[in-house]
Amino acid sequence: MQGDVIHLDSKKIILEVPTQRLQCCHTGGSIAFDSKGNLYLSTGDNSNPFASGYAPIDERPDRMPWDAQKSSGNTNDLRGKIIRIHPEPDGSYTIPDGNLFPKGTPKTRPEIYTMGHRNPYRISVDSHTGFVYWGDVGPDANVDSVGRGPRGYDEINQARTAGNYGWPYFVGNNQAYYKVTWIDSAHVTAGAQFDPAHPVNRSPNNTGLNDLPPARGAYIWYPYAPSTDFPIVGTGGRAAEAGPVFYRSDFRNAARPFPQYYDGKLFIYEFMRHWIMAVTMDSKGDLVSIEQFMPSAKFSAPIEMEFAPSGDMYILEYGTAWFQGNDDARLVKVEYNAGNRKPIVAVAVDRPTGALPMRVKLSSAGTLDLDEDSLRYAWTISRVGGGTVARSSQANPSFTLTRPGTYTASLTVTDAHGAQSTASVPIAAGNEPAVVDVDLVGNKTFFVPGVPVRYAVRVADREDGSLQSGSIPASRVNVTAQYLKEGSPSGGAMTVFERGRRLIEGSDCLSCHQLNRKSIGPAYADVARRYKDSTARVTGRLVRKIREGGSGVWGNVAMPAHPALTDEQASAMLAYIMSLADRPTSGPSLPVRGSYVPPAGSGDAPKGAVVVRAAYTDRGANGMPAITKEKEIVLQSPTVVVANGELSDGVSKQAVEQLPVEITVVNRPGSTVTLKQIDLTGIGAVTFAAVAPAQYNAKGGKIEVHLDSPTGALLGETESIRPTTDQMPLRLRTVLRPTTGVHDVYLVFRNPGVTEDGFLFGLLTATFEVASR
Repeated sequence: MQGDVIHLDSKKIILEVPTQRLQCCHTGGSIAFDSKGNLYLSTGDNSNPFASGYAPIDERPDRMPWDAQKSSGNTNDLRGKIIRIHPEPDGSYTIPDGNLFPKGTPKTRPEIYTMGHRNPYRISVDSHTGFVYWGDVGPDANVDSVGRGPRGYDEINQARTAGNYGWPYFVGNNQAYYKVTWIDSAHVTAGAQFDPAHPVNRSPNNTGLNDLPPARGAYIWYPYAPSTDFPIVGTGGRAAEAGPVFYRSDFRNAARPFPQYYDGKLFIYEFMRHWIMAVTMDSKGDLVSIEQFMPSAKFSAPIEMEFAPSGDMYILEYGTAWFQGNDDARLVKVEYNAGNRKPIVAVAVDRPTGALPMRVKLSSAGTLDLDEDSLRYAWTISRVGGGTVARSSQANPSFTLTRPGTYTASLTVTDAHGAQSTASVPIAAGNEPAVVDVDLVGNKTFFVPGVPVRYAVRVADREDGSLQSGSIPASRVNVTAQYLKEGSPSGGAMTVFERGRRLIEGSDCLSCHQLNRKSIGPAYADVARRYKDSTARVTGRLVRKIREGGSGVWGNVAMPAHPALTDEQASAMLAYIMSLADRPTSGPSLPVRGSYVPPAGSGDAPKGAVVVRAAYTDRGANGMPAITKEKEIVLQSPTVVVANGELSDGVSKQAVEQLPVEITVVNRPGSTVTLKQIDLTGIGAVTFAAVAPAQYNAKGGKIEVHLDSPTGALLGETESIRPTTDQMPLRLRTVLRPTTGVHDVYLVFRNPGVTEDGFLFGLLTATFEVASR
């Protein structure tokens, strides 16, 4: 490579690793250099793992792809290994001293440094000790089995010298599998357990030695379930990765080296569990302790990690969904900032607007100092255009405002070293906002195409009176209803659209913002139109502004920070705001009591939503401007994309080009998907769209519908889903036991004939049948 150009004609093939492509899987695929210029390459066992969740040992004719003894347990094969070679300038390579098998040993490959690996996904070489670290992704069995062997474990391994790490005969801390003989595709006869001191490979697919080097146990190992040996690693899916080891002396002239605290620590990370850990070792390399690194950060499937010469840590994140362009796929740079940190200030007021006299309670809840310093609080309430009216040194003071006007309550927090931060919240005194509500008849989660949505609006205002009494004329209440085909970006049981709306309504946002009218802050519709075509960078800035606050874009009134919100919550709020860009802001109002008929066929679009909105602008009071209050009810399509629910372990989602929505892939009996907060009033049945392609070895099963927990009341269950060669989704209608009210709905997946992980079936949508309103 010269500059930014790769000269392809300079390519030289140093080494080739033959593979079988009849069946998937496991390629390994990590490379690293040591301080002597030796190149390390990890390779997977190139074996199909789906016949069972235990050791892939199958010596029947034509079952070579299911037998890892051909590769990982084969001393004469480069698969399931970490290879160590020394590339030479002419494109050839030499063999360093100290590999597992001396050059010239019959039935061996001298390139092998370590063997007995399943899928050594990420490796790293300690620049000081030369120790090799790697994460080995383990098998899927969820329970120990007499006659088969241990459940699956992922491993973090350490090789101080060349050696055999046991697969497919052992896993974890040298837990042994049984020698099995397959009777047919579902039954085996168990023999004796393998001996880690004397592993023997007599497979007809083996081209290497029969007697293998003694097996070494893992450095760190953990299953799907909680680990009794290493509880800090948590539970759930597994994809272990390892390295690098940090040495501060390697960064003497770096701009921002990590602190001495991390000197000599090994960093390990998890693709599935989204964490990074720091491992403390003693002078010999033995494990001392494990601690979480940056525990408040959420890493989106970290897939690679390296330190740069600047001392910064770079993390490559794959993103949350498999096999598609993820919005959260990114390269992250972690900089260490030494010294004292400023306090993080959070402010809130219980009543941002109200009538006089107005008693307000100010709160500093959520304020924190990451250095755990003692803090001093200084509140100031100023009337816009009128100077300071009150001060307090309490953390959570109360004040009574007696004059109408717009006020700013500012809190300055100072730590023991003099570092300080300030945040503010606006207050408008003199006019009590109205209370607007919309009542619906019947189900409050779903609409039905062609069936009227019946509604009634209620308005009450302290100064103006009420709609019901007649003191507020119906002509002053604006009511709209419309079907939005793209109203909910994700089409889940509670969509991003709905989740964002609920978060906004449950916070202090509507005290300063209205949907279509300027209040203390800009109308959300104006915000949406301004940033409608913004880049991802601008969208990220808006998410940060929701959490951190700010001012100056729409005027001088500061927007308060909301540090308690997560990035996901702030993103959902922004998604709801941005959905307002294309909505009509004016037009004829519907009656305050009436109905809206969703268009026929609209229920087939899982992203669709019916939005009923009522708004009232009061007449103002005490010289304060009018305040608009709005209420919006969102009814979603009765067709729900199951993949947008909450997925348990054993369930994943995947985008398939031929399918219109993401597919829920069920890989474990007893796993679940939760559809949150569904109104079951008037729901008589649900129809599932499922696929069980025989060409992908689908095992089939059934779906149970439970109330509020996986073991809650059984509302109904489908007939058996059987594997099929038909490409069309199966339609499974299930009558549900009559239930009322809002509940979490748990879809529990069963197959009594399957006791281990493997593909059961795929699930696309669930369509709820709602009785007429």
